[in-house]
Amino acid sequence: MTPDNRQLLSAVLITRNAASQLEDCLASLAFCDEILVVDSGSEDGTEAIAKRHGARVIQSDWRGFGPQKQFAVDQASHDWVLCIDADERVSGRLQEGIRTVLAAVSPVPTSGAYRFARCNRFMGRYLKHGEGYPDWSLRLFDRRRARWSDDPVHERVIATGEIGTLQGDLLHASAESLELYLAKQNRYSSLAADAALARGERATALHLVLSPLLRFVKFYAFRLGFLDGLPGLVHILVGCTASFAKYAKMLAFQRNAR
Repeated sequence: MTPDNRQLLSAVLITRNAASQLEDCLASLAFCDEILVVDSGSEDGTEAIAKRHGARVIQSDWRGFGPQKQFAVDQASHDWVLCIDADERVSGRLQEGIRTVLAAVSPVPTSGAYRFARCNRFMGRYLKHGEGYPDWSLRLFDRRRARWSDDPVHERVIATGEIGTLQGDLLHASAESLELYLAKQNRYSSLAADAALARGERATALHLVLSPLLRFVKFYAFRLGFLDGLPGLVHILVGCTASFAKYAKMLAFQRNAR
């Protein structure tokens, strides 16, 4: 801890060929006591950019999202960690909230983990409804009381005890084209299908029909996704398509296995 009893904070990122997004991300982390980047063989200057911003860089082979993020957390110099991605930025209001929490948690922390809203940019617009917001993300935690799951995709932080909520947004400023976003969702649906099958789950035709339908009703109607205009509609339909693809891939595997 610092002389004023503030908890020290490590910002932790995993990267691969993230040069186009990394500058703004690292600039938003200047308030942290350490920036640690675990890179998986980038060839676009990612490592040089990180070092220019004072980050400590470790090269490490890819393990899958959950294990890779936990490996990065384990390498941090401080117990309190803030985990973000290269295409995310910590807003000024969120920075203030994090600093306040780290000053208040000593000597007796009230929470070992904190969540905050993530605001996603899609098709040139920051979404404020539907599946794109508030997209609660648990990313600030004491690694002695929380850790990343082992999931290769759709990883999450598993925390013990009370989880606090911070004001301010984590800005997800993805610059992906729609084509790249669709390709990523296709990869994620394959990983999600593989993980579900590995857990012993089985898909049915009912999953294939109801999962995307219920997802659309939930996020477009009840979560007011229609207020985000065309980008909101496209974002939700892509999510529904990914849900359909996951169960279709599971069914295909099950039929082939028979």
